[in-house]
Amino acid sequence: MQAEAVTKSGEASVITPRKKEKMYIVTLKRLLKNKLAVVGLAIIFIQVLMAVLAPWLATHDPVKQNLANAELPVFSEEHWLGTDNYGRDMWSRIVYGARISLVVGITAVSLGLIGGVTLGLLAGYYKKLDGPIMRIVDLLFAFPGILLAMLIIAVLGTGLVNVAIAISIWSIPTCARIVRGSVLSIKKREYILAMKSLGASDARIILKHILPNCLAPIIVFATMRMATAILSTASLSYLGLGAQPPTPEWGAMIAAGQDFMWTSPHMTIVPGVAIMLVVFAFNVVGDGLRDALDPNMDLNN
Repeated sequence: MQAEAVTKSGEASVITPRKKEKMYIVTLKRLLKNKLAVVGLAIIFIQVLMAVLAPWLATHDPVKQNLANAELPVFSEEHWLGTDNYGRDMWSRIVYGARISLVVGITAVSLGLIGGVTLGLLAGYYKKLDGPIMRIVDLLFAFPGILLAMLIIAVLGTGLVNVAIAISIWSIPTCARIVRGSVLSIKKREYILAMKSLGASDARIILKHILPNCLAPIIVFATMRMATAILSTASLSYLGLGAQPPTPEWGAMIAAGQDFMWTSPHMTIVPGVAIMLVVFAFNVVGDGLRDALDPNMDLNN
Protein backbone atom coordinates (compact mmCIF):
# COMPACT_ATOMS: atom_id res chain seq x y z
CA MET A 1 0.00 0.00 0.00
CA GLN A 2 1.06 3.54 -0.60
CA ALA A 3 0.79 6.42 1.82
CA GLU A 4 1.26 10.18 1.59
CA ALA A 5 3.71 12.43 3.35
CA VAL A 6 4.05 16.19 3.50
CA THR A 7 6.94 17.90 1.79
CA LYS A 8 8.46 21.19 2.97
CA SER A 9 6.18 23.02 0.56
CA GLY A 10 3.13 21.43 2.15
CA GLU A 11 2.37 19.17 -0.83
CA ALA A 12 1.59 15.51 -0.50
CA SER A 13 4.12 13.05 -1.83
CA VAL A 14 3.79 9.30 -2.22
CA ILE A 15 5.81 7.12 0.15
CA THR A 16 6.51 3.66 -1.22
CA PRO A 17 7.03 0.69 1.14
CA ARG A 18 10.75 0.94 0.46
CA LYS A 19 10.83 4.58 1.60
CA LYS A 20 8.84 3.67 4.68
CA GLU A 21 11.34 0.98 5.55
CA LYS A 22 14.16 3.50 5.25
CA MET A 23 12.33 5.85 7.62
CA TYR A 24 12.04 3.06 10.20
CA ILE A 25 15.72 2.25 9.82
CA VAL A 26 16.68 5.89 10.34
CA THR A 27 14.51 6.07 13.45
CA LEU A 28 16.05 2.86 14.79
CA LYS A 29 19.57 4.17 14.16
CA ARG A 30 18.76 7.37 16.00
CA LEU A 31 17.33 5.42 18.92
CA LEU A 32 20.32 3.07 19.12
CA LYS A 33 22.71 6.02 19.25
CA ASN A 34 21.13 6.97 22.58
CA LYS A 35 23.03 4.87 25.13
CA LEU A 36 20.46 5.31 27.88
CA ALA A 37 17.70 4.23 25.51
CA VAL A 38 19.67 1.09 24.62
CA VAL A 39 20.02 0.27 28.33
CA GLY A 40 16.28 0.85 28.74
CA LEU A 41 15.49 -1.42 25.79
CA ALA A 42 17.65 -4.15 27.33
CA ILE A 43 15.79 -3.88 30.65
CA ILE A 44 12.40 -3.99 28.90
CA PHE A 45 13.53 -7.00 26.87
CA ILE A 46 14.54 -8.78 30.07
CA GLN A 47 11.16 -8.01 31.65
CA VAL A 48 9.33 -9.34 28.60
CA LEU A 49 11.41 -12.52 28.72
CA MET A 50 10.67 -12.91 32.42
CA ALA A 51 6.95 -12.45 31.78
CA VAL A 52 6.82 -14.91 28.89
CA LEU A 53 9.13 -17.53 30.41
CA ALA A 54 7.93 -17.18 34.02
CA PRO A 55 6.92 -20.85 34.43
CA TRP A 56 10.40 -21.95 33.34
CA LEU A 57 12.45 -19.21 35.04
CA ALA A 58 10.75 -19.51 38.43
CA THR A 59 12.51 -22.01 40.69
CA HIS A 60 9.59 -22.41 43.12
CA ASP A 61 5.84 -21.96 43.30
CA PRO A 62 5.44 -18.18 43.88
CA VAL A 63 2.48 -18.60 46.26
CA LYS A 64 3.41 -21.81 48.09
CA GLN A 65 4.26 -21.19 51.74
CA ASN A 66 7.05 -22.90 53.65
CA LEU A 67 7.30 -21.42 57.13
CA ALA A 68 10.42 -23.49 57.89
CA ASN A 69 12.30 -21.33 55.35
CA ALA A 70 10.75 -17.97 56.33
CA GLU A 71 12.83 -14.78 55.96
CA LEU A 72 15.92 -16.44 54.49
CA PRO A 73 18.48 -13.81 53.39
CA VAL A 74 19.65 -13.30 49.82
CA PHE A 75 22.12 -15.81 48.34
CA SER A 76 20.67 -18.62 50.41
CA GLU A 77 21.35 -22.14 49.20
CA GLU A 78 18.01 -22.72 47.41
CA HIS A 79 16.74 -19.13 47.31
CA TRP A 80 19.26 -16.72 45.79
CA LEU A 81 17.01 -13.71 46.45
CA GLY A 82 15.89 -15.06 49.82
CA THR A 83 12.35 -15.73 51.00
CA ASP A 84 9.56 -13.65 52.51
CA ASN A 85 7.91 -14.01 55.91
CA TYR A 86 5.88 -16.98 54.66
CA GLY A 87 8.87 -18.77 53.17
CA ARG A 88 7.91 -17.99 49.56
CA ASP A 89 10.79 -17.69 47.09
CA MET A 90 11.47 -14.02 46.27
CA TRP A 91 12.97 -14.71 42.83
CA SER A 92 9.89 -16.67 41.71
CA ARG A 93 7.60 -13.91 42.98
CA ILE A 94 9.63 -11.25 41.18
CA VAL A 95 9.45 -13.23 37.92
CA TYR A 96 5.68 -13.65 38.10
CA GLY A 97 5.35 -10.03 39.25
CA ALA A 98 7.01 -8.95 35.99
CA ARG A 99 4.21 -10.70 34.11
CA ILE A 100 1.51 -8.96 36.16
CA SER A 101 3.07 -5.50 35.79
CA LEU A 102 3.52 -5.92 32.04
CA VAL A 103 0.02 -7.25 31.39
CA VAL A 104 -1.69 -4.60 33.52
CA GLY A 105 0.48 -1.85 32.00
CA ILE A 106 -0.18 -2.89 28.39
CA THR A 107 -3.91 -3.32 29.05
CA ALA A 108 -4.25 0.05 30.77
CA VAL A 109 -2.24 1.93 28.13
CA SER A 110 -4.08 0.23 25.25
CA LEU A 111 -7.51 1.09 26.66
CA GLY A 112 -6.33 4.64 27.38
CA LEU A 113 -5.06 5.02 23.81
CA ILE A 114 -8.33 3.80 22.33
CA GLY A 115 -10.32 6.34 24.30
CA GLY A 116 -7.81 9.18 24.10
CA VAL A 117 -7.04 8.86 20.39
CA THR A 118 -10.73 8.63 19.51
CA LEU A 119 -11.67 11.71 21.54
CA GLY A 120 -8.60 13.62 20.31
CA LEU A 121 -9.38 12.92 16.65
CA LEU A 122 -13.03 13.92 17.03
CA ALA A 123 -12.26 17.06 19.02
CA GLY A 124 -9.51 18.19 16.68
CA TYR A 125 -11.34 17.53 13.42
CA TYR A 126 -14.91 18.54 14.28
CA LYS A 127 -15.14 22.05 15.68
CA LYS A 128 -18.64 21.43 17.10
CA LEU A 129 -17.38 18.52 19.20
CA ASP A 130 -14.23 20.27 20.37
CA GLY A 131 -15.86 22.29 23.15
CA PRO A 132 -17.91 19.49 24.80
CA ILE A 133 -15.10 16.92 24.60
CA MET A 134 -12.49 19.28 25.97
CA ARG A 135 -14.73 20.27 28.87
CA ILE A 136 -15.03 16.59 29.82
CA VAL A 137 -11.24 16.29 29.55
CA ASP A 138 -10.80 19.38 31.72
CA LEU A 139 -13.10 17.82 34.31
CA LEU A 140 -10.92 14.70 34.44
CA PHE A 141 -7.82 16.88 34.73
CA ALA A 142 -9.34 18.51 37.81
CA PHE A 143 -8.60 15.34 39.79
CA PRO A 144 -5.01 14.36 40.60
CA GLY A 145 -4.23 11.17 38.71
CA ILE A 146 -3.77 8.77 41.59
CA LEU A 147 -6.84 10.15 43.40
CA LEU A 148 -8.93 9.71 40.26
CA ALA A 149 -7.75 6.10 40.02
CA MET A 150 -8.58 5.53 43.70
CA LEU A 151 -12.05 7.03 43.18
CA ILE A 152 -12.72 4.74 40.22
CA ILE A 153 -11.52 1.68 42.17
CA ALA A 154 -13.71 2.70 45.11
CA VAL A 155 -16.68 2.51 42.71
CA LEU A 156 -15.62 -0.62 40.81
CA GLY A 157 -13.96 -2.54 43.64
CA THR A 158 -10.42 -3.76 44.25
CA GLY A 159 -8.50 -6.04 41.90
CA LEU A 160 -6.02 -5.84 39.03
CA VAL A 161 -8.72 -5.68 36.35
CA ASN A 162 -10.25 -2.61 37.96
CA VAL A 163 -6.76 -1.13 38.43
CA ALA A 164 -6.19 -1.43 34.67
CA ILE A 165 -9.55 0.22 33.95
CA ALA A 166 -8.83 3.04 36.43
CA ILE A 167 -5.38 3.76 34.98
CA SER A 168 -6.77 3.69 31.44
CA ILE A 169 -9.43 6.27 32.31
CA TRP A 170 -6.72 8.36 33.96
CA SER A 171 -4.68 8.16 30.72
CA ILE A 172 -7.47 9.30 28.40
CA PRO A 173 -7.40 13.10 28.99
CA THR A 174 -3.65 13.49 28.43
CA CYS A 175 -3.74 11.36 25.29
CA ALA A 176 -6.78 13.25 23.98
CA ARG A 177 -5.05 16.61 24.39
CA ILE A 178 -1.89 15.40 22.63
CA VAL A 179 -3.82 13.97 19.67
CA ARG A 180 -6.13 16.99 19.43
CA GLY A 181 -3.15 19.35 19.21
CA SER A 182 -1.63 17.29 16.39
CA VAL A 183 -4.93 17.11 14.49
CA LEU A 184 -5.48 20.87 14.71
CA SER A 185 -2.09 21.40 13.09
CA ILE A 186 -2.37 18.69 10.44
CA LYS A 187 -5.91 19.42 9.21
CA LYS A 188 -4.86 22.91 8.05
CA ARG A 189 -2.23 21.57 5.66
CA GLU A 190 -2.76 21.88 1.93
CA TYR A 191 -3.01 18.18 1.12
CA ILE A 192 -5.83 17.75 3.67
CA LEU A 193 -7.70 20.69 2.12
CA ALA A 194 -7.11 19.13 -1.29
CA MET A 195 -8.59 15.82 -0.14
CA LYS A 196 -11.68 17.65 1.12
CA SER A 197 -12.08 19.47 -2.18
CA LEU A 198 -11.87 16.14 -4.02
CA GLY A 199 -14.79 14.84 -1.98
CA ALA A 200 -12.97 12.42 0.31
CA SER A 201 -15.05 11.32 3.28
CA ASP A 202 -14.20 12.50 6.77
CA ALA A 203 -13.51 8.94 7.88
CA ARG A 204 -11.01 8.44 5.04
CA ILE A 205 -9.25 11.73 5.79
CA ILE A 206 -9.07 11.06 9.52
CA LEU A 207 -7.99 7.42 9.39
CA LYS A 208 -5.75 7.41 6.32
CA HIS A 209 -4.19 10.87 6.29
CA ILE A 210 -4.44 12.47 9.74
CA LEU A 211 -4.02 9.55 12.14
CA PRO A 212 -0.77 8.24 10.54
CA ASN A 213 0.76 11.69 10.95
CA CYS A 214 -0.17 11.64 14.66
CA LEU A 215 1.61 8.36 15.35
CA ALA A 216 4.92 9.84 16.52
CA PRO A 217 3.53 11.66 19.60
CA ILE A 218 1.18 8.73 20.28
CA ILE A 219 4.07 6.25 20.33
CA VAL A 220 6.10 8.45 22.67
CA PHE A 221 3.10 8.97 24.95
CA ALA A 222 2.33 5.23 25.07
CA THR A 223 5.92 4.33 25.95
CA MET A 224 6.20 6.85 28.77
CA ARG A 225 2.67 6.07 29.99
CA MET A 226 3.76 2.44 30.43
CA ALA A 227 6.15 3.64 33.14
CA THR A 228 3.33 5.55 34.83
CA ALA A 229 0.97 2.58 34.55
CA ILE A 230 3.45 0.16 36.13
CA LEU A 231 4.27 2.59 38.93
CA SER A 232 0.58 3.32 39.52
CA THR A 233 -0.25 -0.39 39.62
CA ALA A 234 2.43 -0.89 42.27
CA SER A 235 1.22 2.15 44.22
CA LEU A 236 -2.42 1.03 44.23
CA SER A 237 -1.43 -2.52 45.18
CA TYR A 238 0.72 -1.11 47.97
CA LEU A 239 -2.37 0.67 49.28
CA GLY A 240 -4.34 -2.56 49.12
CA LEU A 241 -6.51 -1.48 46.18
CA GLY A 242 -4.88 -3.63 43.51
CA ALA A 243 -3.44 -7.12 43.74
CA GLN A 244 -4.62 -9.05 46.77
CA PRO A 245 -2.54 -11.60 48.72
CA PRO A 246 -1.01 -13.97 47.81
CA THR A 247 -0.70 -12.54 44.27
CA PRO A 248 3.01 -11.87 43.55
CA GLU A 249 2.69 -8.21 42.54
CA TRP A 250 5.65 -5.91 43.21
CA GLY A 251 3.73 -3.17 45.04
CA ALA A 252 1.93 -5.70 47.22
CA MET A 253 5.29 -7.33 47.98
CA ILE A 254 6.66 -4.00 49.22
CA ALA A 255 3.58 -3.51 51.40
CA ALA A 256 4.03 -6.99 52.89
CA GLY A 257 7.73 -6.44 53.51
CA GLN A 258 7.58 -3.02 55.15
CA ASP A 259 6.99 -4.60 58.58
CA PHE A 260 10.23 -6.55 58.20
CA MET A 261 12.50 -3.73 57.04
CA TRP A 262 14.98 -4.20 59.90
CA THR A 263 15.05 -7.98 60.02
CA SER A 264 14.58 -8.85 56.32
CA PRO A 265 15.15 -5.70 54.23
CA HIS A 266 15.38 -7.74 51.00
CA MET A 267 11.60 -8.26 51.14
CA THR A 268 11.18 -4.55 50.34
CA ILE A 269 14.40 -3.73 48.50
CA VAL A 270 14.15 -6.48 45.84
CA PRO A 271 10.67 -5.54 44.48
CA GLY A 272 11.51 -1.85 44.93
CA VAL A 273 14.58 -2.21 42.71
CA ALA A 274 12.51 -4.12 40.13
CA ILE A 275 9.96 -1.29 39.95
CA MET A 276 12.71 1.34 39.77
CA LEU A 277 14.52 -0.39 36.89
CA VAL A 278 11.40 -0.96 34.79
CA VAL A 279 10.04 2.57 35.27
CA PHE A 280 13.48 3.98 34.46
CA ALA A 281 13.64 1.82 31.33
CA PHE A 282 10.32 2.96 29.88
CA ASN A 283 11.06 6.60 30.66
CA VAL A 284 14.47 6.65 28.95
CA VAL A 285 13.14 4.71 25.96
CA GLY A 286 10.30 7.23 25.70
CA ASP A 287 12.81 10.09 25.76
CA GLY A 288 14.89 8.31 23.13
CA LEU A 289 11.88 7.75 20.88
CA ARG A 290 10.89 11.41 21.20
CA ASP A 291 14.32 12.43 19.89
CA ALA A 292 14.46 9.69 17.25
CA LEU A 293 11.04 10.60 15.83
CA ASP A 294 11.88 14.31 15.70
CA PRO A 295 12.14 15.19 11.97
CA ASN A 296 14.64 17.92 12.80
CA MET A 297 17.01 15.40 14.39
CA ASP A 298 20.22 15.09 12.41
CA LEU A 299 21.40 11.50 12.14
CA ASN A 300 25.01 12.59 11.94
CA ASN A 301 24.91 14.44 15.27
